[in-house]
Amino acid sequence: MNPRSMAGWIGFAGIVLLVVGAIDFIQGLIAIIEDEYFVPTQAGFLVFDLTAWGWFLVFWGALLALAGLGLLAAQGWARWFAIVVVSLNILAQLGFAGDGAYPLWSLTAIILSIVVLYALTARWAESTEDVAVFRD
Repeated sequence: MNPRSMAGWIGFAGIVLLVVGAIDFIQGLIAIIEDEYFVPTQAGFLVFDLTAWGWFLVFWGALLALAGLGLLAAQGWARWFAIVVVSLNILAQLGFAGDGAYPLWSLTAIILSIVVLYALTARWAESTEDVAVFRD
């Protein structure tokens, strides 16, 4: 496999992170603006009130988008940062996957996060050598 194609995977991961960040950001705005849209159930994972959860999602979505922009700019810090925030996003979404109200959104976010993790960790040595080519 051409190592340059792995740099393409990193670019793909950046784009997907922008999408996941936008989804989280919009979910947060919905939770802040429309109090009746999300209804927590007893099986859910909500540990604070809906408005605080909404602000957390807005902030979290911005962090994910920042990681995606960093990957697209081929910044060295962005790869590790993206691995950490995507891993935490998987754990957070697992908490909401058991909620009977919105399991499809959580499962979609989990699958996209796993794809991003693969894109960032597969053939690590090859892609770190040629990520500079991606920047050009």
